[in-house]
Amino acid sequence: MTLDMNIKLSLIGILVIWNLVTFTLYAIDKHRAKKGQWRISEKTLLLVTLLFGGLGAISAGHLLHHKTRKGYFQMTWWLGVIVVIGTVYVIVNN
Repeated sequence: MTLDMNIKLSLIGILVIWNLVTFTLYAIDKHRAKKGQWRISEKTLLLVTLLFGGLGAISAGHLLHHKTRKGYFQMTWWLGVIVVIGTVYVIVNN
């Protein structure tokens, strides 16, 4: 079964929006860390990363210098990137 082009574009659009949301969550957490305020839990950041947010997470991590020293975050970012790339591959090739 192949997907209609409109559905493919919609799914890719949803991935883009989700990665922007993920980037924003990391940015908010970084801002709160600087201000000494309540933080977004690491569990939440890791979960949104694995659930199709790898590109947003890795971008935020490197651009904002946030969570870059934590190996489990870097590993999760790369796993998240693989999930996103794999998902785009499946969308495009169906």
